[in-house]
Amino acid sequence: MTATLIDGKAIAARMMAETRAEALGLAGQGWEPRLVSISVGDVAAAELYVRNQSRQAEAAGVAFEARNYPSEISLEQLVGVLQGLNADPRVNGIIIQRPLPGHIPVKTLQKAVHPLKDVEGMHPSSIGNIVYNDLALGPCTAVAAVEILKTLPLKVDGLEVCVIGHSEIVGKPIAFLMMGLGATVTVCHHMTRQVAVHSRAADAVFVAVGKPGLVTGAMLKPGAALIDIGINRVEGRTVGDADFASCAEVAGWITPVPGGVGPVTVAILMKNAVLATKMQKDHYAAAFASA
Repeated sequence: MTATLIDGKAIAARMMAETRAEALGLAGQGWEPRLVSISVGDVAAAELYVRNQSRQAEAAGVAFEARNYPSEISLEQLVGVLQGLNADPRVNGIIIQRPLPGHIPVKTLQKAVHPLKDVEGMHPSSIGNIVYNDLALGPCTAVAAVEILKTLPLKVDGLEVCVIGHSEIVGKPIAFLMMGLGATVTVCHHMTRQVAVHSRAADAVFVAVGKPGLVTGAMLKPGAALIDIGINRVEGRTVGDADFASCAEVAGWITPVPGGVGPVTVAILMKNAVLATKMQKDHYAAAFASA
């Protein structure tokens, strides 16, 4: 292995320390950040995520409440629940846990969360703001991947970047975030004819497709940074979208899976919770200021 292993846990720890200090400062002003997690039906699939979020929230000085609703709840009832949380000044952030029952479309719920409480960065306005280089409450995984790249000794201005995967909440936001930083970005997807031609020309490669082993060392420029966002279960192990062994022989820097983008994503979620609280505090101050 020649690549330098990027320690996502260490990056996340630094971010969490900063977030905790800000959270404690807000709590001292009567604005303790508070997240509410919403899950529906059998929570076994989301249980691990909820427990992890709860632990990380406690470490970040953020109050956390997990709510589970029966699988037969209607979409209208669930939207009503979200509207109540939107109107509650004691709630500063809302997390929608996946998966959801088939009759509950996740995009409808994401649209129902008030943009000021959209700590996951999934509301259409949060995604759209990235086009204008407004990074407040951006989608957590995309922001985490870019923050990891920013820790490396690479000059981002003019950096050649290849993003493999063009989902609305990861690939596309990464592309716009990197363009906002001055990088030259190529986005590859399932209709791209020769992905390797693009990835071999890049100084940094982001991959978020959900296909284990998709990116190999032969697809990388020697010394390039590889940010692997994929999470796949293969023979009882968690692996990314890159063939780690071959990529580590070619890349200059590489994120492990697990322990790379994942911890930083949770740290961004907590950072968003604190930022959302501050934004709401300022909003209420402006709305109810005495003349």
